[in-house]
Amino acid sequence: MPEVDTPLLEVRKIGKQFPGVRALHDVDLSVRQAEVLAVIGENGAGKSTLMKILAGVQMPDRGQVLIDGETVTLDSVKASLDSGVALIHQELNLAENLQVGENIYLGREPNRFGFIDRKQINADAVKVLEQIGLAVEPTTPLSDLSIGQRQMVEIAKAMSVGARVLIMDEPTSSLSSAEAERLFEVVKDLRTRGVSVIYISHRLGEVKALSNRVVVLRDGENAGVLGSDEITHDNMVRLMVGRDVSQFYSRETLPIGDVVLSVEGLRTPTWPEHEIAFSIRQGEIVGIAGLVGAGRTEMLRTLFGVDYPVAGTVAVAGKKIDLKSPIAAIEAGIALVPEDRKLNGLVIDMSVRHNISLAALSRNRLAGGFLNRAIENRDTTQMIRDLRIKTPNDAQITRFLSGGNQQKVVLGKWLSMMPKILLLDEPTRGIDVGAKQEIYQLMEKLAKEGLAVLFVSSEMEEIMGMSDRTIVMHEGRITGELQRSELSEESIMQLATGNANKVATVTN
Repeated sequence: MPEVDTPLLEVRKIGKQFPGVRALHDVDLSVRQAEVLAVIGENGAGKSTLMKILAGVQMPDRGQVLIDGETVTLDSVKASLDSGVALIHQELNLAENLQVGENIYLGREPNRFGFIDRKQINADAVKVLEQIGLAVEPTTPLSDLSIGQRQMVEIAKAMSVGARVLIMDEPTSSLSSAEAERLFEVVKDLRTRGVSVIYISHRLGEVKALSNRVVVLRDGENAGVLGSDEITHDNMVRLMVGRDVSQFYSRETLPIGDVVLSVEGLRTPTWPEHEIAFSIRQGEIVGIAGLVGAGRTEMLRTLFGVDYPVAGTVAVAGKKIDLKSPIAAIEAGIALVPEDRKLNGLVIDMSVRHNISLAALSRNRLAGGFLNRAIENRDTTQMIRDLRIKTPNDAQITRFLSGGNQQKVVLGKWLSMMPKILLLDEPTRGIDVGAKQEIYQLMEKLAKEGLAVLFVSSEMEEIMGMSDRTIVMHEGRITGELQRSELSEESIMQLATGNANKVATVTN
């Protein structure tokens, strides 16, 4: 029997090295029973590597993992599950073509006379679904569920194997506010059942609200531990980045130039009944606020030619353009950094160099269609230097960079094209507090250079901190615009929820 004070899970002096990268160095961590332990740090701090070691996905080069005070070897996912440790990945590991119950017991299906016992699967699934309060039938196709409900199915899957330690990696990154609130209730309920949770998030408000303790990693090493009465935003940021980031949004008043993007009567395929009209000037940073489903992403996709507009006109520097494809948008000087960088912004298994030069292949080709490698190398070297992309070299596969550095590669791809208008869809989603500040500084720098920046964000603080003015959308229409001096959480939410009674004067 373990002693009363023995941690449920403990790692001692864990080290892990990859080619050219020291991921972890002498990292210590302990988790007590029925505790929510947050693990935070900048991208590249070693959080994901440590969690993969605990989940049996990777083996450490050195160090020990102990459960109930006994050393264990977690050399496979099965070994970790057998030891009571389960990881819920940020990108959910579920099969959309299967039912809820089938997903919960995938690979562990009970059988009867050599055949899968579906009746038993459904009966057992009902019990674990009730445990986490997910009111769906086990026979429901997974494809019918929302992202938040799928997250709950992952938790049910972990509970079905008797997980004692549940690792949640950025669990709210794709959830609505209501879904996130439901997840928080489940986390608290798991604690009352004696389950321990390792919670990884860049959203420090969540960490403060949920955690009993916080472990901070920096550059692959322990940076500090915060007890429950020490968990404040300032303390977490100080340990994460080792520098003062209190002036996160140090905006300057910049001279505004001529109108560079003019949108009139635009109707998107998603909201064809609603017209959109606005304009942006050189040197402006304009935020787009709204609730999930307001039509913000759909508008950016239409402006970039991904979705063909139902009606309306779009002009760049006074010249009307036909947005029949992204190529037409790029030729007009429009660039889009999409919400899902891995799916739509990068070829994740190509090198940094090839990703940065991808959009410019046609522009940089030599006679005969050959690639101009001298220009490719020049542009790549400049973007890595200017954007401070942390990579061993430009041949590094982009998949192995941190989220913040992947985002910089996407930005580098477009900035090398010298666009007039930069569209950013959730530019800091899933990146750490230090990388966020670098993105904000870059947005400010680009505005100084005369670029027009139009960005979508679901973070109220980000909208208020970075916008010269903010366009607010609700159900596919613009419900109002707020100047920087008029921005507040209340004024934005009034418009975002369709209440135009308190709209400030609309100006373009």
